[in-house]
Amino acid sequence: MNVRVNWDALGITASVACAIHCAVLPLLPSGLLFFGVDIVENVVFEWFMIFLAFVVGVYALLHGYRKHHHRSSPIVLFMAGILLLVCKQLWHQYQLWVLPFAVLFIVMAHFMNFRLSRRYQHMEAANCHHSKAA
Repeated sequence: MNVRVNWDALGITASVACAIHCAVLPLLPSGLLFFGVDIVENVVFEWFMIFLAFVVGVYALLHGYRKHHHRSSPIVLFMAGILLLVCKQLWHQYQLWVLPFAVLFIVMAHFMNFRLSRRYQHMEAANCHHSKAA
Protein backbone atom coordinates (compact mmCIF):
# COMPACT_ATOMS: atom_id res chain seq x y z
CA MET A 1 0.00 0.00 0.00
CA ASN A 2 1.43 3.36 -1.05
CA VAL A 3 0.73 6.01 1.61
CA ARG A 4 1.50 9.65 0.85
CA VAL A 5 1.88 12.08 3.71
CA ASN A 6 0.72 15.65 3.20
CA TRP A 7 3.43 17.35 5.23
CA ASP A 8 1.76 20.76 5.02
CA ALA A 9 -1.45 19.35 6.50
CA LEU A 10 0.62 17.68 9.20
CA GLY A 11 2.40 20.98 9.89
CA ILE A 12 -0.88 22.89 10.13
CA THR A 13 -2.30 20.23 12.45
CA ALA A 14 0.80 20.31 14.67
CA SER A 15 0.70 24.12 14.84
CA VAL A 16 -2.97 24.21 15.75
CA ALA A 17 -2.45 21.43 18.32
CA CYS A 18 0.39 23.47 19.82
CA ALA A 19 -1.84 26.55 20.02
CA ILE A 20 -4.62 24.55 21.67
CA HIS A 21 -2.12 23.05 24.10
CA CYS A 22 -0.77 26.47 25.06
CA ALA A 23 -4.18 28.16 25.30
CA VAL A 24 -6.45 25.50 26.80
CA LEU A 25 -4.23 23.31 28.94
CA PRO A 26 -3.51 25.96 31.60
CA LEU A 27 -7.27 26.36 32.03
CA LEU A 28 -7.71 22.72 33.03
CA PRO A 29 -7.72 22.03 36.73
CA SER A 30 -4.45 20.86 38.14
CA GLY A 31 -5.85 17.33 38.35
CA LEU A 32 -3.14 16.07 36.02
CA LEU A 33 -0.57 16.83 38.71
CA PHE A 34 -2.39 14.36 40.95
CA PHE A 35 -1.43 11.64 38.47
CA GLY A 36 2.14 12.89 38.17
CA VAL A 37 1.63 14.45 34.74
CA ASP A 38 2.94 17.99 34.35
CA ILE A 39 2.82 19.20 30.76
CA VAL A 40 1.58 22.70 31.56
CA GLU A 41 4.96 24.13 32.54
CA ASN A 42 7.17 21.30 31.29
CA VAL A 43 10.11 23.01 29.59
CA VAL A 44 11.35 19.82 27.93
CA PHE A 45 7.91 19.18 26.41
CA GLU A 46 7.68 22.78 25.16
CA TRP A 47 11.09 22.63 23.46
CA PHE A 48 10.23 19.22 21.98
CA MET A 49 7.03 20.66 20.45
CA ILE A 50 8.98 23.57 18.96
CA PHE A 51 11.57 21.15 17.59
CA LEU A 52 8.84 18.92 16.12
CA ALA A 53 7.16 21.89 14.45
CA PHE A 54 10.53 22.95 13.06
CA VAL A 55 11.41 19.51 11.65
CA VAL A 56 8.00 18.94 10.03
CA GLY A 57 7.93 22.48 8.67
CA VAL A 58 11.44 22.43 7.22
CA TYR A 59 10.79 19.11 5.49
CA ALA A 60 7.45 20.24 4.03
CA LEU A 61 8.60 23.68 2.96
CA LEU A 62 11.90 22.59 1.45
CA HIS A 63 10.11 19.84 -0.49
CA GLY A 64 7.64 22.37 -1.91
CA TYR A 65 10.43 24.82 -2.67
CA ARG A 66 12.70 22.33 -4.42
CA LYS A 67 10.13 20.25 -6.29
CA HIS A 68 7.41 22.74 -7.15
CA HIS A 69 7.33 26.48 -6.70
CA HIS A 70 10.88 27.80 -5.92
CA ARG A 71 9.43 30.63 -3.83
CA SER A 72 11.08 31.58 -0.55
CA SER A 73 8.13 33.47 0.97
CA PRO A 74 6.67 30.42 2.79
CA ILE A 75 10.09 29.65 4.27
CA VAL A 76 10.58 33.23 5.47
CA LEU A 77 7.11 33.29 7.04
CA PHE A 78 7.72 29.92 8.69
CA MET A 79 11.08 30.99 10.12
CA ALA A 80 9.46 34.12 11.56
CA GLY A 81 6.89 31.90 13.28
CA ILE A 82 9.54 29.55 14.65
CA LEU A 83 11.56 32.53 15.88
CA LEU A 84 8.47 33.81 17.68
CA LEU A 85 7.98 30.38 19.29
CA VAL A 86 11.55 30.49 20.55
CA CYS A 87 10.97 34.03 21.85
CA LYS A 88 7.82 32.81 23.60
CA GLN A 89 9.88 30.15 25.31
CA LEU A 90 12.67 32.53 26.33
CA TRP A 91 10.39 35.35 27.52
CA HIS A 92 7.55 33.32 28.96
CA GLN A 93 5.76 36.34 30.43
CA TYR A 94 4.92 37.53 26.87
CA GLN A 95 3.68 34.18 25.56
CA LEU A 96 0.03 35.26 25.28
CA TRP A 97 1.08 38.16 23.03
CA VAL A 98 3.60 36.23 20.94
CA LEU A 99 2.00 32.80 20.54
CA PRO A 100 -0.98 33.78 18.33
CA PHE A 101 1.34 35.44 15.81
CA ALA A 102 3.76 32.51 15.88
CA VAL A 103 1.02 30.00 15.14
CA LEU A 104 -0.56 32.28 12.53
CA PHE A 105 2.76 32.67 10.67
CA ILE A 106 3.48 28.93 10.73
CA VAL A 107 -0.01 27.96 9.58
CA MET A 108 0.06 30.62 6.84
CA ALA A 109 3.45 29.36 5.65
CA HIS A 110 2.19 25.78 5.37
CA PHE A 111 -1.01 26.91 3.66
CA MET A 112 0.94 29.11 1.21
CA ASN A 113 3.35 26.24 0.49
CA PHE A 114 0.43 23.87 -0.08
CA ARG A 115 -1.33 26.27 -2.46
CA LEU A 116 1.83 27.09 -4.42
CA SER A 117 2.77 23.43 -4.69
CA ARG A 118 -0.70 22.49 -5.92
CA ARG A 119 -0.72 25.29 -8.47
CA TYR A 120 2.65 24.36 -9.90
CA GLN A 121 1.83 20.63 -9.92
CA HIS A 122 -1.27 21.45 -11.92
CA MET A 123 0.61 23.67 -14.35
CA GLU A 124 3.23 20.98 -14.95
CA ALA A 125 0.61 18.32 -15.72
CA ALA A 126 0.47 17.15 -19.33
CA ASN A 127 -3.21 18.02 -19.72
CA CYS A 128 -2.90 21.58 -18.37
CA HIS A 129 -3.79 24.24 -20.96
CA HIS A 130 -2.95 27.27 -18.81
CA SER A 131 0.10 29.38 -19.42
CA LYS A 132 3.22 28.32 -17.52
CA ALA A 133 3.82 31.87 -16.24
CA ALA A 134 2.34 32.54 -12.83
